[in-house]
Amino acid sequence: MNVCRLAGVCGIRYAEGMKAIAYIHTDLPTKFGVPRQCGLVKALKGRIVFAAKYREPEALRGLEDFTHIWLIWQFSHAVRDEWSPTVRPPRLGGNIRMGVFATRSPFRPNFLGLSCVRLEKVDLAGREGPELLVSGVDLMDGTPIFDIKPYVPYSDSHPEAQGGFTTRLADRILHVNFPDRWRRLFSAEQQEAVVGILERDPRPRYHNDPDRVYGMPFAGYDVRFRVQDGVVEVCEMVKLEK
Repeated sequence: MNVCRLAGVCGIRYAEGMKAIAYIHTDLPTKFGVPRQCGLVKALKGRIVFAAKYREPEALRGLEDFTHIWLIWQFSHAVRDEWSPTVRPPRLGGNIRMGVFATRSPFRPNFLGLSCVRLEKVDLAGREGPELLVSGVDLMDGTPIFDIKPYVPYSDSHPEAQGGFTTRLADRILHVNFPDRWRRLFSAEQQEAVVGILERDPRPRYHNDPDRVYGMPFAGYDVRFRVQDGVVEVCEMVKLEK
């Protein structure tokens, strides 16, 4: 029995025309620099603003009692008509193919992402209606969110879990040389966030050109840097046009 027939027999209804319930605002307007996983840069904050239809305080009742939430969202800049059963994870150098369902690649059949973030505050009197302030995000500015669920430690935490091919990949931390004259352009919180991103090396893993200058848009500035011998050298800051 084919899948469509089986769905009809079982009374399954697929979620057609699924709509975003909210959007997140972060200091990262492009994909470059977004942490590879949630929780890696704890200082990186986000503000979740609900779409007009879902700006209902009652929908958030009780959420303030949780410290973490799950976000189900869309890789909105990776949507395409076709998909591939295998992808090349950047952390493996971009040359080794793995099954798409064994990775967190954005190039998926439905382009859905899943992130666990810390819930800092439920703000019922936000600038645009009820808002959620979160940290440890790995989403770019404007990412659409399809659902929000509470993180439940007794069932969601699995300390014994195995990490597959990711277990053998060390989380390399680089030293960041960020001159004070440029650091001061950011708030203390933003400084911690941008350093946290840079020290984990936002470049593709297969890039190793010490003379190449990279630009990472962050909080209204293009942070330009080089990487050599395990050191990130911030060499210029350029204010971005609005």
